[in-house]
Amino acid sequence: MDLGLTGARALVTGGSAGIGLAIARALAGEGAAVAVCGRDERRLADAVAGLRAGGATAHGLTADVTDPAALGAAVDGAAAALGGLDLLVANAGGSSGGDLLDSTPADWDRTFAVNVLHTAHAVRTAVPHFERAGGGSVLIIASITGWKPGPKSSYAAAKAAEIHLAAALAQELGGRGVRVNALSPGSVLFEGGGWDAFRTAHPERFAAFAREDFPAGRLVTLDEVAAAACFVLSPRASGVNGANIPVDGAQDHPSARRFFP
Repeated sequence: MDLGLTGARALVTGGSAGIGLAIARALAGEGAAVAVCGRDERRLADAVAGLRAGGATAHGLTADVTDPAALGAAVDGAAAALGGLDLLVANAGGSSGGDLLDSTPADWDRTFAVNVLHTAHAVRTAVPHFERAGGGSVLIIASITGWKPGPKSSYAAAKAAEIHLAAALAQELGGRGVRVNALSPGSVLFEGGGWDAFRTAHPERFAAFAREDFPAGRLVTLDEVAAAACFVLSPRASGVNGANIPVDGAQDHPSARRFFP
């Protein structure tokens, strides 16, 4: 299926590794020009080099997404480098602190800033570029934890807010020709990722997690998440707006904590 993404111009925040880079790579494979934003200059340079080696038109922008001014400059910079902007993937995320009793108000502020506020600021800055392009599509990368709550509470609450934000922005921006959706990956296994480290450190517990929580007996992959992202962003999904799309292999629990004594 031709997704109609040839010539599209996309920005992916948190796009230098993991899910963000996989989405950028998949979009490039569909013919889109991509800009990726990240904090680590070396990792960002490596990501851009890899995208270009695959034949993509790619640009990198260094920014801390929790700094609204820096993030706004990155969005505007991506539009300038690509000659406009059609797609935005708000992928940057993470959490600070531990569970509720092991975290501080500053940890919660940071967690909401890197997830929810970064998304809102990025979309706000992107809208004028979308309008000049005749419309746009936004994908917010949330999490299974946002709709199947589990620890850590700050991260779960922030991801739930992202899912709700997508629905609210779809209502606010639909008249401007902008679609907004959320994508909620489950536990994604890839080399160098957290679940890969868990598998190496605790192979028996990892095997039990995969066997008991996933009907297919395996975690989802980066390619599966990226393929879903490309479809939802594309004109082929023009009727999908304000939705939350799980890509979790029907995962039962968002956490493997119960496999630890």
